[in-house]
Amino acid sequence: MRHKVKGRKLSRTASHRKATLRALTTALVKEHRIVTTVAKAKELRRFVEPLITRAKEDTHHNRKEVFSSLQDKSTVSLLFDEVGPKSKDRPGGYTRVIRIGFRQGDGAEMAVIELVDFNDVQPEGKATKKKRTRRAGKSNTPTSTKQDSEASAVEETVAEEVSEDTETAEESTEEVSAEAEETTEDAQEVESSEEDTEEKK
Repeated sequence: MRHKVKGRKLSRTASHRKATLRALTTALVKEHRIVTTVAKAKELRRFVEPLITRAKEDTHHNRKEVFSSLQDKSTVSLLFDEVGPKSKDRPGGYTRVIRIGFRQGDGAEMAVIELVDFNDVQPEGKATKKKRTRRAGKSNTPTSTKQDSEASAVEETVAEEVSEDTETAEESTEEVSAEAEETTEDAQEVESSEEDTEEKK
């Protein structure tokens, strides 16, 4: 049983694990955003957040404590001069871990860990779908204006087709009526010619 056992071994010895976390912290402080596995990101968060808390108050003692953890002067100066002052008003939670999928080679789950105060725009990940409860009914309001615009475009095309059809129908009826008038005139002429021939007889 793992009662009260904290932390992850990350398949490393103690010294190797410490060196890994130092390297990850250096990269995070310099770049403000790195990509690593989820396990390393969560372990890095536990390691780096107390250091940022110390960096908020620039004293000689705090610098010595942070240096004992990092063993890198340039990283310590960056932490106290840049990261600490920017995180002054934040009471903890200086980092953000965002899962970004699985690595192609070995299928390890990957994540982005970033400093919140330096990365206001979140990276594009999976589209968050709004959860619906089972009892919630469908809303009566239209879902999107895109569907409305498509529907109006379809209605306009149908109306144009109908108007064209009516115009062609009117033209055809006019032609038919003209032809009918011509045929009636021809019939009347034939009848009159027949009557003239009968009278002559």
